[in-house]
Amino acid sequence: MGMTSLRAATSTLPHRAALTGRIQVEVIVVGAGIVGLTTALILAQQGRSVAVIDAHRIGRGATGGSTGNLYATVADGLAALVKKWDAQTARAVVASRTEAIAWIEQQTTVRHSDCAFRRCPMFQYAISEQAEGRLQDELDAARLAGMAVDWTDHVPKPLPVPCGRVLVLPGQAQFHPLRYMHALAAHAEQCGVQVYEHSPAMELDAGSGVVRTPAGRLVGRHIVLATHTPIGFHFIQAGMQVRREYGLAFRLGGDALAPGIFWALGMPRLSVRSFETDGQRYLLCIGEHHETGRHDAAAALARLIAEAQTALQLGEPAWRWSAQHYHSPDELPYIGQDSAGFYVATGFSTDGLVYGTLAGRLIADQINGENRWSELYRVRRFHPERAGSNMFKANAGVAKEFFYDYVTHRSAKPAQAQALAPGQGAIVRLGHERVAAYRDAAGALHVVSAVCTHMKCMVHWNAVERSWDCPRHGSRYSPDGQVLEGPALSPLRNQLVLLQNHEVGECHPTETASNDTRGRPAMSARQSDDEGARRNASDAASDGDSQ
Repeated sequence: MGMTSLRAATSTLPHRAALTGRIQVEVIVVGAGIVGLTTALILAQQGRSVAVIDAHRIGRGATGGSTGNLYATVADGLAALVKKWDAQTARAVVASRTEAIAWIEQQTTVRHSDCAFRRCPMFQYAISEQAEGRLQDELDAARLAGMAVDWTDHVPKPLPVPCGRVLVLPGQAQFHPLRYMHALAAHAEQCGVQVYEHSPAMELDAGSGVVRTPAGRLVGRHIVLATHTPIGFHFIQAGMQVRREYGLAFRLGGDALAPGIFWALGMPRLSVRSFETDGQRYLLCIGEHHETGRHDAAAALARLIAEAQTALQLGEPAWRWSAQHYHSPDELPYIGQDSAGFYVATGFSTDGLVYGTLAGRLIADQINGENRWSELYRVRRFHPERAGSNMFKANAGVAKEFFYDYVTHRSAKPAQAQALAPGQGAIVRLGHERVAAYRDAAGALHVVSAVCTHMKCMVHWNAVERSWDCPRHGSRYSPDGQVLEGPALSPLRNQLVLLQNHEVGECHPTETASNDTRGRPAMSARQSDDEGARRNASDAASDGDSQ
């Protein structure tokens, strides 16, 4: 079974054309997820001219892979936030997130959207005695942060019986994120926003206000990188941890789980919610958090399926998918203008729907003046006493992977590229070089560079999602090397000629695996070469244009 999110399977969004030619606007937004479209809509309503480009399709990255849960707390816990910062900061985070949820609700009311927005309670419960003590800490922190919280003694079936009491946070919400994206995009276009799909940003220059795509060029006063993580090189990438997690959707034949957000604390940690569309009820389960590019993907997905089936007495999942998340070292996202002049929004952890909406509103306000939450989420902050340990952990992990790939793996047990079965990928040594080889279902061999184009780390094969994933900053590539998401701007270099001209050496098949996404349309090696030629011609034709 392929990897398709329930949201994508239950949504039909009209296609938008790719950008061609030269366009001049006041604000360029790169990324058509919840950050980008929120920013664009607000600015257009204020009279700004705005263009939005996306490398793939509207909302098909982290937004479309989300649960649709909207809550004022944070996934890593308010207790951790109070400990790392203080009660005042936690109150500000909760207040800013509460405002963002109210803004989403207002949009659904005004536009009469079919995104199924509803208010509901949130439940946090322990499934192990070790996790039980965390609930009291969360209740205390939530009260310090100004949230209304209470206890109950049970959760509805088919959820497992909790260990001890259950923490209840009333007044949270849920919706269908992709249908909301459709409504937001339509409203933005009615306000004059130009939206283009299949238009990856290939070059960016904040100083001149230029963004180039394969067939077009945008010129503007402000550039917003609403790409989940800033594309290209950025100082905040150094301290962030990049993680993925899996999602499952099970069909329910009987009564659906009552509306609500259900978080199980302990091992395994599961996020559960019900969802109904077109008369069919589903149970959504999210779990198996892991660092991108550093785990056995097939084993992790199998564990999540087994955990959900055992805990909730479920059958086979109807849909399965994955999404990527970026975690800031000091527990707060980075939102606003950076030192280079770009507006960025990243480090949302798994709280991106609310933080993404907050970011869109904050950035729009900053372009026009100021926002009262600007200082809280300031991009150019540095607090080593709060971020140091996580930054060390993130970079130590990168160093370990770098050493493991470039030193230890040189003596790996050999295999032959020609022996790869359909659907299998491996890192293959050709003389002194290492390449990424994949055999597709038709038997054709795809060979690309094994070195990430962002910062030269070795990519790893993700057997579940059939992608090449970089463990350093989360760039991900299709089997033929096209950028799927992450900070990389360029595809992996085609190396098929190298394979044909060199004797195949040893290789090591890897199962290590891996988000708004910047997924690019897949291209064959020949198409990639043709695309490069077209891009060079387009650049030559447009270099004389006024900026």
